[in-house]
Amino acid sequence: FEGDAIVAFWGAPIPQEDHAIRACRCALQMQEALVDIRRLWQTQNRPRINIRIGINTGEMVVGNMGGARKFDYTVIGDSVNLASRLEGANKQYQTGILVSERTYEFVKDQILGRELDLIAVKGRSAPLKIFELLQLKNGAVGKLMAEFLSFYGEGLGLYRERRWHDAKASFEKALHCKPDDRPSQLYIERAAHYAINPPPAAWDGVFVMQTK
Repeated sequence: FEGDAIVAFWGAPIPQEDHAIRACRCALQMQEALVDIRRLWQTQNRPRINIRIGINTGEMVVGNMGGARKFDYTVIGDSVNLASRLEGANKQYQTGILVSERTYEFVKDQILGRELDLIAVKGRSAPLKIFELLQLKNGAVGKLMAEFLSFYGEGLGLYRERRWHDAKASFEKALHCKPDDRPSQLYIERAAHYAINPPPAAWDGVFVMQTK
């Protein structure tokens, strides 16, 4: 526990080759459990609670850390910091689970997700491709979800080709399938802005995160 956050890791002290999918399954199960908690708390007039989760896969230092008065078995390192940045990035997109490209490459055959954005975060020079986890691939994808992902993916491709009006139209179709999807709304806003104020020729589609 770290303040109001939970730090969890897989692959230590016992090596686990499937550490990435274990982490992703846990994240999805946490969000599913939260639905039941919200339902119960609503009957008790308690406030609605949301959680954000960031997942990254990489090398890190693990072991007992601290001093004589207080120590803990934990992880530290750049890979850990990136997971923290992804957790915070959920605020920008109003999403629940964001994972790094490296994690997504490990789990994409078992997890249904979507590419969300190309971002620059504090403390890292290279842009990061990030993905949102949606559900396990343990059954057929619903027609509405399939249509939503198709329109969204089409819009993302058009946006990066600088075809602002076409991208906006595709994201609007995605919103027709999922009206509360904040990422689609954000891309519509960005496309509308760039249609009037085109980005420079060197624009690479990277969004710069202003907060942690």
